[in-house]
Amino acid sequence: MIGQRMQEALNRHVQAEVASSYLYLAMSAWCEAKAWKGFARWLRVQSDEELAHAKRTLDFLLARGGEARLGAIDAPGASFTGVIDVFEKVLEHERKVTAFVHDLYGAAQQEKDRAAEVFLQWFVSEQVEEEARVVEIVDRLRMVGERPGAALYLDKEYGKRGK
Repeated sequence: MIGQRMQEALNRHVQAEVASSYLYLAMSAWCEAKAWKGFARWLRVQSDEELAHAKRTLDFLLARGGEARLGAIDAPGASFTGVIDVFEKVLEHERKVTAFVHDLYGAAQQEKDRAAEVFLQWFVSEQVEEEARVVEIVDRLRMVGERPGAALYLDKEYGKRGK
């Protein structure tokens, strides 16, 4: 049986993962509308990953005898100045998610919930990968700057994700 504090924290985590999925879906739609088809695809795949994270957490919560309490998801912002702005916001968001995961892991430690600690270790590792992937994209977009041919090449390359 899972403790009340961890149940509430995991429900918040499910909500945060769904909100991340929704945000990336909005960003994908923006990129698609601006003809950044590859980046749109990358963000769509990322949206799907975040939703899978929510389901993974929900399954864990339920397997431990917890009660699912799904909360409302706010509408994400969808106004960007360019594709670099999109991915800078993705990076900012991923860093917030990392902090949230670390706090969640800390709560599991305080509650001495070893099953939750083991479960959340995957998310801790996943966030290292998530941030590294986005840092790479931001760095490359900054590197190419205002060279449209180079930016289109990156768009094509990152559009291969999930194929």
